[in-house]
Amino acid sequence: MGTFSLLKCYTPFSSMLFAHSPRTLLSGYRAAVFRKKKFPSFRAVSSSQPSTAEKSSNDGESFRSKSPSPEVWLHNTMSKKKELFKPKVESKVGMYVCGVTAYDLSHIGHARVYVNFDLLYRYFKHLGLEVCYVRNFTDVDDKIIARSKELGEDPISLSRRYCEEFCQDMVTLNCLPPTVEPKVSEHITQIIDMIEKILNNGYAYNVDGDVYFNVENFPEYGKLSSRGLEDNRAGERVAVDSRKKNPADFALWKSVKPGEPFWDSPWGPGRPGWHIECSAMSEAYLGYSFDIHGGGIDLVFPHHENEIAQSCAACSKSDISVWMHNGFVTIDSVKMSKSLGNFFTIRQVVDVYHPLALRYFLMSAHYRSPMNYSNIHLESASDRVFYIYETLHACESLLNQHDQTVRKDSVPSDTLSIIDNLYTVFLTSMSDDLHTPVALAGLSDPLKLINDLLHTRKGKKQQFRIESLAALNKSIGDVLTVLGLMPSSYSEVLQQLKEKALKRANVTEGEILQKIEERDAARIQKEYAKSDDIRKDLAVLGIALMDSPNGTTWRPTIPLPIQEQL
Repeated sequence: MGTFSLLKCYTPFSSMLFAHSPRTLLSGYRAAVFRKKKFPSFRAVSSSQPSTAEKSSNDGESFRSKSPSPEVWLHNTMSKKKELFKPKVESKVGMYVCGVTAYDLSHIGHARVYVNFDLLYRYFKHLGLEVCYVRNFTDVDDKIIARSKELGEDPISLSRRYCEEFCQDMVTLNCLPPTVEPKVSEHITQIIDMIEKILNNGYAYNVDGDVYFNVENFPEYGKLSSRGLEDNRAGERVAVDSRKKNPADFALWKSVKPGEPFWDSPWGPGRPGWHIECSAMSEAYLGYSFDIHGGGIDLVFPHHENEIAQSCAACSKSDISVWMHNGFVTIDSVKMSKSLGNFFTIRQVVDVYHPLALRYFLMSAHYRSPMNYSNIHLESASDRVFYIYETLHACESLLNQHDQTVRKDSVPSDTLSIIDNLYTVFLTSMSDDLHTPVALAGLSDPLKLINDLLHTRKGKKQQFRIESLAALNKSIGDVLTVLGLMPSSYSEVLQQLKEKALKRANVTEGEILQKIEERDAARIQKEYAKSDDIRKDLAVLGIALMDSPNGTTWRPTIPLPIQEQL
């Protein structure tokens, strides 16, 4: 028996063929038909293709081959400390991340979760690991049903629509697609099978068609969240039910109610509870024992606590090595959430800020720390990515003027030192529990050297200048690719960043060019006070004027009132 097979309690799901389910979908709702096909398995994961949003010519292969893969340390919510990460199967990683409940557009709190785990996914792949990344969709849930009634729309159809919207948001944020994205409605059979195991093992009970998990029969309940049983409340997303043996007991299966989608089950028609879905779908694709289970910190209790109880009740060998959770995104120190109404959707933010600026912002704090959303931080992130791409665009433009064949295979030692330090800082910080702020800060010296070589008198005279620029350009591109910050075109992303800045400033480029002409005329007339006023008025709007021997151009900048708050 292979190593992987030993990790599961029974035949790997990926080795089975889906058969038509005997469970019948009632009341007009169409049952998911499980067609005969093989799903991606832990043992045979195909590598995702490079994102179309990135330059495909730079995969960081030489970057990875420069030195042995570093040890990766990840913070484990279960142990409350950083631990050396060791995959259960050598060179392979199984990772499950709880996805969205698809009833509305996703907000930037969601964006933080999935950008964070996209970074982990990318970094593992960069280190040469084979990753099976599973991220589910909750498409059967109380919130979906409530929203569908509000809109007069079929709940399955509504959730399908918002699943598609979410996928588009992930493309916008340059997140790689997971290996598989299972939906609850397509895994009812697996959910029912797991509930039957839990019942047969004595951890659940049936009350009039509702099946509840009996928390008192699971002594380790609370070990993830460090909550005693007396501290627990009834699970979220359900009303308190006096029929429960303990108020903390949670639903595995909910009996049918009028106007709701439902499926046949041994306990009567109904639908799954919230928590059981992830236990069943993670087992389906990764087995009961796998490497990483992740999500937002709000899922520690009750969702992930309940997942542990369910999975262990179904199979005593259930074991997840690392539980990872990212911090909240807050507004005025209050958690951003749909239920509180204090949220910005991803669409709202990227309407006025470039998606890569939002991605940079979400990486600018360590993933476990809280982030406070504000225009100040988004403006700073936007300004920073403009600087990065402007520098690399200028570098690339100069390199394109030189024949590749005339470049000498020689780079000055000081340049090599800066490049080696960039790689060292990047690998060290990312391997230290994804310390992205340090990784991003590591770009500063290489970018500064590029600008020195491009623009200063001393830099322009440096021997092997072109060779240095080529090496710096590639090394920065390596790092940006792993971080998911590499655009398809520097010129395009710079133009897009300028267009977003114009929208935020509520001005047109034509109006800016007119102001530049007025300022030029004022300078000719030696009306320097007027010239300064024009520059300052534009700076207030977030438009910086750049004078050079070739004339005056403009670029986005942090608006002056915001700069004064920094």
